[in-house]
Amino acid sequence: MRPLSLLVGLCGTALSVVPALAADLAAGKEKAEMCVACHGENGISQTENIPSLAGQPDQFIQWQLVFFRSGTRKNEQMQPIVEQLGNDDIRNLGAYFASLDPPKSPGDDNPDLSQKGAQAAVGRRCASCHTDTYAGSKAVARVAGQREEYLVKALHDYKSSVRSGGGMAAMAEVAFPLSEEEITALSHYLAHFKQSSP
Repeated sequence: MRPLSLLVGLCGTALSVVPALAADLAAGKEKAEMCVACHGENGISQTENIPSLAGQPDQFIQWQLVFFRSGTRKNEQMQPIVEQLGNDDIRNLGAYFASLDPPKSPGDDNPDLSQKGAQAAVGRRCASCHTDTYAGSKAVARVAGQREEYLVKALHDYKSSVRSGGGMAAMAEVAFPLSEEEITALSHYLAHFKQSSP
């Protein structure tokens, strides 16, 4: 019995050092066909209150899909879709959407509102998690160039504790004290954010 235990232990150790399989971008692109109706061609949403996924960090996409699949994050449209996804699908979708060019920020039609939003962003330390370019990193979302009304919705959801999943505690702490004016200004600023030229 002892040699068998040793063999099982050695096999377990060997498996733990095998590198994780790399994501398959082609498989991710194929699986993403089911996302186009809502999230748009090449992950750029044309639908109100539906976020763009193009250029989102790989880990962020993966974690959100896991949260939806587990029921931690709830959405009637997403639930039947994520129930069909295996772990490889989630890995491939994360890599695929991360490989796409993010949406271009539209021209700013209200620079005064953006200025107020920039002040709100500094006051709430948004760049400490979302990076100085608001492109996100690892499991933190890209918010630069995201649909403006979706950002408003997301901030409201965090403020009212409707949204759960990763970053909930940090985002609830940030969003709860925001006034309606600050939510509007911050969302406008981030949706129109353009990185300064070096």
